[in-house]
Amino acid sequence: MSTPMNNSLPWPTEAEVLPIASVRPVLDRLASLVTTHADDAALIPGLAVTEEEVAADPPPALEQVVDELGGITVAGASLLTLLIEDRTDVGPYTLMGESTSYYPLYETSDAAVVLTLDEDGAPGAVYGIGEDLALQLAAPDLGAYLERVADALEAVLADLAQRGPADDESPASRTEAAEQLLDEHLFADLLGLRDGDEAAAAETVPLQDPAAAGLEGLPAGVLAVADLRTAPVGARVDLMDVEIGDDPLALRVLWRERGRVLALRED
Repeated sequence: MSTPMNNSLPWPTEAEVLPIASVRPVLDRLASLVTTHADDAALIPGLAVTEEEVAADPPPALEQVVDELGGITVAGASLLTLLIEDRTDVGPYTLMGESTSYYPLYETSDAAVVLTLDEDGAPGAVYGIGEDLALQLAAPDLGAYLERVADALEAVLADLAQRGPADDESPASRTEAAEQLLDEHLFADLLGLRDGDEAAAAETVPLQDPAAAGLEGLPAGVLAVADLRTAPVGARVDLMDVEIGDDPLALRVLWRERGRVLALRED
């Protein structure tokens, strides 16, 4: 059963706020794409510009970003959500640790994309979580992930334009087409949905015994670790393929090194 999370989470506040200037070019690119294709794309207003009451509780380090941008939809289909209101710890989040250690950027009932957060609240790497609960490294940081989102948005909007004007198609048909195109241009890679040779080409980072991993500062009780500090984008960690602990679903992921090192510990 889903466990709803309080909208007022005990976020760590030691980390510096991510400066809006560091992602300004990609935010401007996203806004330009949406403006140019207003019939198919829409920006979700940020906290500083929306006129509606928003129950979302984003990490303090994202304050400047979420003040300006709340998310993006394409023909009614979700592409990016920076102001998620209802959080849960089931489905794709089953193996995630504390709710303050990650923040969803996209989710379905059985898959998600999350931004990792260090113990001090600093944002780190972005991962896709597939139906099998495997992790795929989507980007080294939020800025790089937003660039991937912008690339996908540009491609999807071009493909939708090839179908003809949005007004010539039913909203349901347009949304379905957008969802398929978003999968093709972005989420299939992030969520491990590719088959055959494309799936086999993804680098798999093994889980190791922490005693043999050569990592310092790991918390007590860690059963296995995966080091992705030098792994390429697209690298995969198969959490469920390693037999550790009495109950694999009782394992929880802890992040270190800005999300590039993950540790597994029993809940």
